Amino acid sequence: MIDVLLLAVGLVVLVKAADFLVEGASFIASRSGIPPLVVGLTVVSFGTSMPEMLVTMTSGLRHNADLAISNIVGSNIANVLLVLGIAAIIRPLPVRDSTLVSEIPFSLTAALLVGFLANAALFSDYHELSISQLDGSILLFFFFLFMLYVYKMARTNETAVPEVIVRGSTIRALILISLGTVGLYFGGQWTVTGAIGLAQSLNIDDAVIGLTIVAVGTSAPELMASAVAAYRNQTDIAVGNVVGSNIFNLLWVLGLTATVVELPFEVINNTDLVMVIVSSTLIVLALVASRNMSVQRSHGILFVLLYAAYLVYVIQR
Repeated sequence: MIDVLLLAVGLVVLVKAADFLVEGASFIASRSGIPPLVVGLTVVSFGTSMPEMLVTMTSGLRHNADLAISNIVGSNIANVLLVLGIAAIIRPLPVRDSTLVSEIPFSLTAALLVGFLANAALFSDYHELSISQLDGSILLFFFFLFMLYVYKMARTNETAVPEVIVRGSTIRALILISLGTVGLYFGGQWTVTGAIGLAQSLNIDDAVIGLTIVAVGTSAPELMASAVAAYRNQTDIAVGNVVGSNIFNLLWVLGLTATVVELPFEVINNTDLVMVIVSSTLIVLALVASRNMSVQRSHGILFVLLYAAYLVYVIQR
């Protein structure tokens, strides 16, 4: 019972802390005149990816690689099929040309890179497959390239900056960022402890818990951010948050964790990596199928149904 309580409280604290962090950071970004797509790809993506960061890093340091990797992979699948799906149901999501030709392919490349490094085991001391510390450095290098791309985008006039009414003060924003950071630390600790305890008490594989309960829980900030953004017709933020979070998860979160501690990789995780690639490809197919370069409500419903089918498969597996 205590494990369930820890897991539930940890996830709630993670979601609320991420909300504080995003609100504070978005306020500062708005005052700085940063375009909304860039805010979605960076500030919001970073804030909503913090739960994955804390859970993955904590799991890695506790030598629980199954939970660390499955949390990242499961969250990326949930981001596209569940988060983007629900956001599209709320409001059709127009997608910019730059997102189609740059950010989504970058996200796909990140997934393929993780799959290659995990299965090649070129730089590992393990006889089994793993994501080594050098692999992690390679992932961080590609993350640095992505940030250079975003920086260049921010300096161009490609994305117009709308007039945004910002309320509050910089001091309040900094307090929210501080509270969010502290909450994310403790929420991550409690979530991992509860998830591991629950898996052990029910004799369930850690990867299943990571791909389902923890993945959906740590994707809750992305879900809230994208759903609210879609409702408020800030579709650039809704789409940018999902694509940016997936890139952050694979390159920054997994890369940073792997540089600290080597992560053994199970072959069965390849199935879930393929699902990450398939889900990202579905965005492209949805855009091609639509007449106005947008993810329609019908696509959103399909995405959510596919995610439900995937969860059934994971549990049965």
